[in-house]
Amino acid sequence: MIVRKQGDWLAAPVGDEVLMMSADHGTYVGLNAVGARIWELLDEVAEVDDLCVRLCDEFAVTPEVCAREVAAFLEALAAQGAIARESPGALPR
Repeated sequence: MIVRKQGDWLAAPVGDEVLMMSADHGTYVGLNAVGARIWELLDEVAEVDDLCVRLCDEFAVTPEVCAREVAAFLEALAAQGAIARESPGALPR
């Protein structure tokens, strides 16, 4: 699955965390250190599998737990309108 940021979200680091705001949605979101790292990695990595590989390299987490936790986190971001998810064939080449 491909994941990309979308919308007018502004993000600002605050210590190890990130605070995000969407003026369009009138929504504020706070991300912990791991969530902040995922948000940052979305600028470099589009494939969810590649995202999990990077996170497993950086954090003490098994691939299975990482995949489950990342899926839940991305679901929450999608519900807020902060990301879009697409199948790999949907992207222009």
